[in-house]
Amino acid sequence: MGARAAAAGEAAPDAAVDAAVAVGRTPAFKEPHLAEGRLFWLEQRPQERGRTTLLMRAAGSDGPGRELTPGPWDLRSRVHGYGGGVYAVAGAVVVFIHDGDRCLWSLELPPDPASLVSPAPPPAPRRLTAPQGGRAFADGLIDQRRQRWIGVMEENGRDLLVTVPLAGGEPQVLHQPADFCGYAVLSPNGSHLAWVRWQQPSMPWDHSELWLGGFDSAGGLAWCRAIAGNPPEGWSVFQPLWLGTANGAPADLVVANDRSGWWNLERLAAAESLAAVSPLPRWQPLLTMEAEFAMPQWVYGMRTTAWDGERLLAAACVQGCWHLGRITPAATGESPWEPIEQPFDDLAGLDAEAGRLVAIASAPRHGPGLLELDSASGRWRHTPAAPCPLAAEQISTPAPLWFTGANGQATHAWFYPPSRGASPASPLLIRAHSGPTGMARTGLNLAVQFWTSRGWGVVDVNYGGSTGFGRAYRQRLDGQWGVVDIADCAAAARAVVAAGQADPAQIAMEGGSAAGFTVLALLCFERLLGAGACRYPVTDLSSLAKGDHRFEARYCDSLVGPWPAARALYEARSPLQHGDRIERPVILFHGLDDQVVPAEQSERMALALSQRGVPVELHLIPGEGHGFRDQATQVRVLEATEAFFRRQFSR
Repeated sequence: MGARAAAAGEAAPDAAVDAAVAVGRTPAFKEPHLAEGRLFWLEQRPQERGRTTLLMRAAGSDGPGRELTPGPWDLRSRVHGYGGGVYAVAGAVVVFIHDGDRCLWSLELPPDPASLVSPAPPPAPRRLTAPQGGRAFADGLIDQRRQRWIGVMEENGRDLLVTVPLAGGEPQVLHQPADFCGYAVLSPNGSHLAWVRWQQPSMPWDHSELWLGGFDSAGGLAWCRAIAGNPPEGWSVFQPLWLGTANGAPADLVVANDRSGWWNLERLAAAESLAAVSPLPRWQPLLTMEAEFAMPQWVYGMRTTAWDGERLLAAACVQGCWHLGRITPAATGESPWEPIEQPFDDLAGLDAEAGRLVAIASAPRHGPGLLELDSASGRWRHTPAAPCPLAAEQISTPAPLWFTGANGQATHAWFYPPSRGASPASPLLIRAHSGPTGMARTGLNLAVQFWTSRGWGVVDVNYGGSTGFGRAYRQRLDGQWGVVDIADCAAAARAVVAAGQADPAQIAMEGGSAAGFTVLALLCFERLLGAGACRYPVTDLSSLAKGDHRFEARYCDSLVGPWPAARALYEARSPLQHGDRIERPVILFHGLDDQVVPAEQSERMALALSQRGVPVELHLIPGEGHGFRDQATQVRVLEATEAFFRRQFSR
């Protein structure tokens, strides 16, 4: 089994976790890739104000890896405001996006992976595109045959699929969708390109299409057409993947499609042989499971499936937990799912090459790190992003909680008892994921342990609308944002109280973005919370619907109703319009650089509460956007939240 896992720290089992340990200390690993015997990954460092850098080491080797982009380099994409898909690697070339100028840069690597372990300075990157305001890149791949980068360029309010020569030059348009595109993958012989498109008012997890195109001799797309997920059916597709063949036969194409009610995997045989006039062969289910092989596409670079040259490897979410398995595509009929035994149940960012898999993996007692696995034998090793600072017995692990939520429907949450055990006198903290399309995950979260080590129970709610439980569960929030999420969070807390594990007089809630909206709405419309804490919250739904954030410009159409026809619903559910109903104390944190939810929303909320004499604190933070990246900010926010709750509950 595993060669290594996160080491336990030296903290005493009954010690309270310090805020500086809980947040802002552990780097975030992102977007691992295997290429020609090398392992690459991004590392976002909160101690460097959230700077993200690229690291590399030989696959299967020990050590922290060699930093390829030291100093001022900050790898980040700004496409759609959420980014992702920051770099691409093939052969001896890496192409990445530098946040300093928003341009594409290339980095030449020596042919021997071991040579980058030497103390010699890394090679200097070279800029491929000229700086130009209002332009952003993301989600690219390297077309070695034609010596170019293919990816997304967002410009003038629309996505473009473009090419950029590896020698440098102005981007050339390859394909122009009506609205959004991405997740492009090149077929093994380089003849075809597959990608995902979606169009407002849909978000990509609502309705999206898989497109396929064939290249002409000049490298342009001679033809392209939708091959799955057409809007009349209302399906959503996720992460196209080519399955290479050893005998040179046309490669198959695999994609996750939720036409069955679950994001299950389907295969299009010999897709690499299709032409513009070819009749479309029938998609075949690879396997049918009540499981999700996909995630909501907020950012680029997400992957739940990988091809190692012989096997299809996949992560599947079942009842809120992620499982790893092998799938051997059958010539006819469905393929078997063979679970791979390993201790991690929170998986993301799968990639594979030559019989080896890599993923970002964590578990209730293991922090996130790089999981490397031999896909044939199942032997694995885990390199944590940082040693675990907690003793194993100090960690509160999540228990599944099913309860009756909105409209009498079974709803899910994770309950973390206080580290010294729950009782009817324990305070309770409600948490909800942002999005609002997202899910509460099970990997070790030191911010949760901060609270449980102080005697709080924590209930992390997968309210109706969450992913990981099928399309019907996800659609519970359609038209019901500000209703179902509130009812489910309240019902989860009451279920914990009814079980004798919390004090109904000591319930608080914290959350960011959409979860911050839920905190305020719960304070408005339920008499449950004693206090609330919000990070960059949505306070006014009407302002959100009228905002200029392109990616989410029509998101509220499905969550609330068409704007402006449903104006009355927006006003009825907006906390800012009903601030006179809030009676309990609130603390608000907002970055002044937030481009998704402007800081004005928190300022107006704080003013409305203070004018009525409701205890309120407002912290406006320069240099931070929608999501706090700096270590000092994260520590300050957590400490201020805990102190605020302690004052309200006289703890």
